[in-house]
Amino acid sequence: MTTNRKSLSLILFLCLTVFSNIFAQTQTAPAEPSTDLSQIMETMVVVTLVFAAVIMWLIIVYSEKNDNSGSMFLSPLIKFKNYMISAAPIEKESEMLLDHDYDGIKELDNKIPPWFSVLFYGTILFGIIYMLNFHVFGDGHVGADEYRAEMRQADLEHEILVKSGALLDENTITRLTDVGSISEGKEIFNKNCVSCHGQHGEGLVGPNLTDVYWIHGGGIKNIFKTISNGVLQKGMPIWKNQLAPKQIQEVASFVMSLEGTNPPNPKAPQGTIYTEPADSTAKKGS
Repeated sequence: MTTNRKSLSLILFLCLTVFSNIFAQTQTAPAEPSTDLSQIMETMVVVTLVFAAVIMWLIIVYSEKNDNSGSMFLSPLIKFKNYMISAAPIEKESEMLLDHDYDGIKELDNKIPPWFSVLFYGTILFGIIYMLNFHVFGDGHVGADEYRAEMRQADLEHEILVKSGALLDENTITRLTDVGSISEGKEIFNKNCVSCHGQHGEGLVGPNLTDVYWIHGGGIKNIFKTISNGVLQKGMPIWKNQLAPKQIQEVASFVMSLEGTNPPNPKAPQGTIYTEPADSTAKKGS
């Protein structure tokens, strides 16, 4: 018997040692989830040791009490089951019959089982908590609140994507005015556009980009759309297949900066004068 108790003490000591080691690691580890194999193995060791400790405890109890059937270990469970059911024995039901008689059917005055009462009053308590949480204090994150929260998150993500250039189109495009963006746009223009529009945007095969006349509409949105989709019938390729949306935004902003520069030998105006709408953020377009 002493050997069993020593073995149990040793197993419990090992459990505490391993558990304290894991706890110390979780206190110092980063908040990010970890799949370290050593931690998994240590957890398995703790579970195994705890299981062994329970088995050893049962062995000690049964050997000391000579309870080979396990009635002492199961007695709390049996008492709990009897309490929760707590129905009268069949042989005593005749003493609990009421005087009511319905066509030979009599009523048995048996009390409601505790498990039913627990469920019944538990649902009432849950209903009160639910009502207060969702409809009084407003902290329940009901459907309407959840929808508004998701819409705010979607708007934020959309704004981030637009600013990053990953979601630029003719509806979300804005004109860039910083020196770096204009410089990048000029470099793209010199590589791809001067053969048709001239070194200074004065116009060769393509139209003059320095005046206020536009064939396909003005404003940064129209410039972006024209560059993106091209004008195939006039020989302008579809640049969205070759340039990123951010690059098209930069070259479109550079084209807008050419207005009024008065280059030498400008091509005659083509199209119509474009007037920017009052609510637009752009200045001019192509």
